Amino acid sequence: MDEDLRREIGLFRYALIRDAADAGLSKAERGRLVRQIAGREHLGPDGRPVRVSRCTLDRWLVAYRDGGFGALVPRPRLTPLRTPAGMLELAFQLKRERPERTAAQVHAIMLATAGGDAVRVPAERTLQTHFARQGLNVRADGRSPGKVYGRFEAQVRNELWTGDGLHGPILAGTTRRAVLLAFIDDHSRLLVGWRWGTGEDVFRLEAAFRTGLMARGIPDGVLVDRGSAFVSHQLLRACAVLGVKLIHASPRAATTKGKIERFFRTVRDQFLVEIDDGIELAELNRLFQAWLEVVYHRRVHSETNETPLARFDRAGAPSLPTPALLREAFLWSAERTVTKTATVSLQGNQYEVDPALAGRKVELVFDPFDLTRIEVRYQHRPFGTATPVTIGRHVHPQAQRELPPPAAGTGIDYLKLLADRRDAELGGHPIDYAGLANDGDGDGDGDGDGDGDDRDINQHEEGEQ
Repeated sequence: MDEDLRREIGLFRYALIRDAADAGLSKAERGRLVRQIAGREHLGPDGRPVRVSRCTLDRWLVAYRDGGFGALVPRPRLTPLRTPAGMLELAFQLKRERPERTAAQVHAIMLATAGGDAVRVPAERTLQTHFARQGLNVRADGRSPGKVYGRFEAQVRNELWTGDGLHGPILAGTTRRAVLLAFIDDHSRLLVGWRWGTGEDVFRLEAAFRTGLMARGIPDGVLVDRGSAFVSHQLLRACAVLGVKLIHASPRAATTKGKIERFFRTVRDQFLVEIDDGIELAELNRLFQAWLEVVYHRRVHSETNETPLARFDRAGAPSLPTPALLREAFLWSAERTVTKTATVSLQGNQYEVDPALAGRKVELVFDPFDLTRIEVRYQHRPFGTATPVTIGRHVHPQAQRELPPPAAGTGIDYLKLLADRRDAELGGHPIDYAGLANDGDGDGDGDGDGDGDDRDINQHEEGEQ
């Protein structure tokens, strides 16, 4: 503790007891005044609100009476610090560099970069103490705890998934922020499906949902809010085909999604704090997958006392949906009334259907990436394929919103270290089973071409560029 800080503490103590130290006060008056001081909050030397007990105030009064102001100033530390000064200075630099970093995040970075000197890295609690002494422990985002609600946890894995979106950094070459759409398993806290994209729309949401289904199985229920993507007809149809109960949280009751909100806070504190604006989308997905697999899924959760991966896998391998079921679930549909000339329109395109359907309301089932092939169904029975007459649009407009990543790249030391570690772990395996559903392009399809259904989304997006 330097001399300036010790003097500030002495001034703080003197300001509290100055009135009570008046020699003209009686014992009763002094006691009453001290009790009033002890019953209030005061702004401490580090800018945080503090309370001082009656016993501490009495001790300061005695010290001031015997030794004056100098007795209120803390004495210099006589014993040497057990934490190496170089390590502490590094921790302070990491905290000052990005004030949003928590002590746990600084500790993780120091461990990742310490190498053989890892035994000398201070503990998280030690870092918190030193940050507080240096006035570095104030939250930079101003968040404060909210209302306390009851606790709930699903009894088994895949009983309930919770989905939501998180806005992240600005992408390279654009003014748009990346959006993380993710689903978390309520029982294990495993992030079952996710995708960083350029928007919070139904297509990106379904891509994240499909990722989870391909890797972790089919849940009994999915809890989401009432955003436009979460109340879409396409998501409702997918859940109906899969037999998943779609649950919408009540308005103004976002705390029902508390687990994924808490996960997003972890993402902000441990991942996004290391990311700068101007990052490519593909790089963002690669770094996030590395952090997820190396850190989050393997770290013991404070509530379950197990790692999310171990808790999810404890029941064995999940039952995965068949490719045919997944394809049917993620086809889109629209209802149209067949004209007297046995034609229907969809997104400006014209199609001919069976003449027997004239005047009937039919369901058009299609892949949003290929509007040239439309399946016709009437009263849930197949009626063949519609014949294209006029095709002005080959891809549904909602399937064209993703921007292909620009060519330039950005390097972030800590997260690149995690990514390299992840790559090293996979060095002896031909297949990254954990990464099959997230191949780095952020679409969650696992085929590496970024289309969601074995086509290249970038081929359909040149018009938006």
